[in-house]
Amino acid sequence: MRTKGAVPLLATLFALAACGAPGPGSGAGAGVGADTTGAVDAAGSDAAGVTSADRPRNVVFILSDDHRYDFMGFMPGAPEWLETPALDRIAAGGAHVRNAFVTTSLCSPSRASILTGQYAHRHRIVDNTSPIPDGTRYFPEFLQKAGYSTAFIGKWHMGEVDDIPQPGFDHWVSFRGQGAYRDPVLNVDGVRRQEKGYTTDLLTDHALGWLRRHQQVEPGKPFFLYLSHKAVHAEFEPAGRHAGRYADKPIPYPETMSERANRDKPKWVREQRNSWHGVDYMYHGDMEFDGFYKAYAETLLALDESVGRVMDYLEEAGLEDDTLVIYMGDNGFLLGEHGLIDKRHAYEESMRVPMLAYAPGLVEPGSTIDSMVRNIDVAPTILDLAGAQTAIDMDGRSVLPLLRGEQVDWPLEMLYEYYWEHAFPHTPTVFALRDQDFKYIYYHGVWESDELYDLRNDPREKHNLIRDPDHAGRAQAMKSRMWDLLERTDGMSIPLKRAGSWQAADRKPEP
Repeated sequence: MRTKGAVPLLATLFALAACGAPGPGSGAGAGVGADTTGAVDAAGSDAAGVTSADRPRNVVFILSDDHRYDFMGFMPGAPEWLETPALDRIAAGGAHVRNAFVTTSLCSPSRASILTGQYAHRHRIVDNTSPIPDGTRYFPEFLQKAGYSTAFIGKWHMGEVDDIPQPGFDHWVSFRGQGAYRDPVLNVDGVRRQEKGYTTDLLTDHALGWLRRHQQVEPGKPFFLYLSHKAVHAEFEPAGRHAGRYADKPIPYPETMSERANRDKPKWVREQRNSWHGVDYMYHGDMEFDGFYKAYAETLLALDESVGRVMDYLEEAGLEDDTLVIYMGDNGFLLGEHGLIDKRHAYEESMRVPMLAYAPGLVEPGSTIDSMVRNIDVAPTILDLAGAQTAIDMDGRSVLPLLRGEQVDWPLEMLYEYYWEHAFPHTPTVFALRDQDFKYIYYHGVWESDELYDLRNDPREKHNLIRDPDHAGRAQAMKSRMWDLLERTDGMSIPLKRAGSWQAADRKPEP
């Protein structure tokens, strides 16, 4: 694949924003303390957002769960035996956003950030059990007002137990909480029913069914499909047709998996390897690493097939040239790095996600976008593409100027945040600032050292530079900018709520 120079096209989609940029439109759409330089008036984006049929481009947004940024067949760091032909196809025909990130690596906060364009400290859905605050609005509502038909199909997982239809969607298919990999109870437009089969397949069936009905009833009306998968969330369950596919394949264990490789990490990281989310006591001893790893890869196979089925339909229906397809993960996922599994913390494998975009005539085939992009940039960019205004006070920014091939001068750094959870007490509250070359990580409420990494020369984050006197000035400057960004976006308080009764707090017993 070819790397484009100044962030191309899809960068379009998101070439990344800087700290707290405005959403589409101005006034109510500009984020708190946002940098309004280069703000885009949605009414002026027709050339990028309108198709040859002189109407807004359709959008299909496919969201996976806990898919690592490097677990795609075309990626150099992927296991050599990993099969993702559909994702490889999108990358070859579109753009790979190489540095896509989430601002909180946890299901509910990340999904809320995608739908609102806001940081977790602003939308307040800070963990997987947080209720949805009254008055919360989601960007598809404004697509509806701009003339789009909209559908949400799949994992909602905000409010924990809710599967009821949410505002902004004409058609709704979802399930409660994390759902199940097989025979799910689905809420279809307010009516619950149990369906038989593998959930990834069933959700894809519903998505394709809605697209076909839309083309029969309203073929001239633009559509927005949000296909939100459960896969590949733990505990992994591959489809029956894929179980055992990788049973005999060798596992490329990460170089940072050993205790020796993490001696300069904070104490909580070294201790977590002996907990629920650590390689030496996974799920309190109920899980072994090799089987966990291979089940993850096998569960990904049906997800890739789902993407392929959607792409095939768009081509067969003659919609390919008029549709922007975005594929993205809601979180990253560690598979042994730093002796850990899962996500939450600010290491690259946790906060970095896969992102692909495909749109003939809009996104240059085979291109790679190197600029950072954030999940909070998805909403303002799609709205701008559609020519839609929003009343949501967004922190993300539209990057349609990049789609039009314009040069921009935006700061290339991002804020990361994660708030301690009672259920999983091993990871403290985390704030981080990441730019193109360095990452500074700050821990709140624990007596620990901070972390600083030179990402260009140490992409695996093996060498913590926080005590290196040559980098003391950089660490202090990044810490100051991090606090400045939190202050500008009303992030100077720690969300607090009543603790639940369950807690994965056991430690591996001493021998």
